[in-house]
Amino acid sequence: MQEPILFSWSGGKDSAMALYKLACGGTFRIASLLTTVSEAYDRISMHGVRRVLLERQAAALGLPLHVIPVAQCCTNKEYEARMAAALTIFRKDAIHKVAFGDIFLEDLRIYRERNLKRMEMSGLFPIWRRDTRELATTFMKLGFRAIVVCVDSHKLDPSFAGRLFDAAFLSDLSATVDPCGENGEFHTFVFDGPPFHQPVPIVQGEVVTRDGFVFCDLVPA
Repeated sequence: MQEPILFSWSGGKDSAMALYKLACGGTFRIASLLTTVSEAYDRISMHGVRRVLLERQAAALGLPLHVIPVAQCCTNKEYEARMAAALTIFRKDAIHKVAFGDIFLEDLRIYRERNLKRMEMSGLFPIWRRDTRELATTFMKLGFRAIVVCVDSHKLDPSFAGRLFDAAFLSDLSATVDPCGENGEFHTFVFDGPPFHQPVPIVQGEVVTRDGFVFCDLVPA
């Protein structure tokens, strides 16, 4: 019998690869995706993707979605309180684990595990320590498709926003940029791949700059 777990879902490629790894393992069942959404913009935190596309993405994956609203300038204390409230709901259903798509940020993993321990829960990290270039290449070979929705203009040229996450994208990255954007250089939205029952139809909207980040808006097709 598969153990029910929660999955901290960003909508991006690392989440998709971690989800795929769990699905292949057959040990766990995703009881729900957990995603933080900005209250001010009604979009996925950091990624800037519209909530409606997040909902269609979850539907295409055939998975329940639990949205956690957070303030635009949310403090760690506020974030932890919102997350704890959400986890409490699922703890009542005897769910004890949360999976993440983190790859090598040790301090972030420690932070997550510390907060989960307070809830008497633990973390799963399916793609931890994977080589990021190999991971990005595998993502493409498996048939996943993603688009770059957010770029940190201090780390990557704004022209990368709105590009497909493909072999050409990887070849154009400088050696200082992680192939999976694990240092926050860029974020993606996955719209098709092995776990999807059907692609999520999207159209590129305008590109805007806000607080040093360049966002490519995606519009439901």
